[in-house]
Amino acid sequence: MKGATFLTTLQKLGIMPTFSRPSVSNDNPYSESMFKTLKYTPSYPSKPFDSVVEARIWCETFVTWYNHQHCHSSIGFVTPVQRHLLQDKEILEKRHRVYEKAKADQPS
Repeated sequence: MKGATFLTTLQKLGIMPTFSRPSVSNDNPYSESMFKTLKYTPSYPSKPFDSVVEARIWCETFVTWYNHQHCHSSIGFVTPVQRHLLQDKEILEKRHRVYEKAKADQPS
């Protein structure tokens, strides 16, 4: 008796296997960035959650913080909500004006 390889079995079932893995070109950079931030945030739990409900509450709190308070370097140190609501241009222009005034007040 001879067993089929896993790949052959998938093909016979009409399943197209994916060979995606972390750090390949078709990764989603936004979700990868969020997961890295999640893992390194100080509030990341040090022990497993006691229940699914507890995990969901923690994740909801994290995602709210991530979207509403955490400033992202790749979008000019504004929050995703500010970017989504098109508030980032005004914020960045205001920062630029403050910077230019500070330069004028303190020439080198």
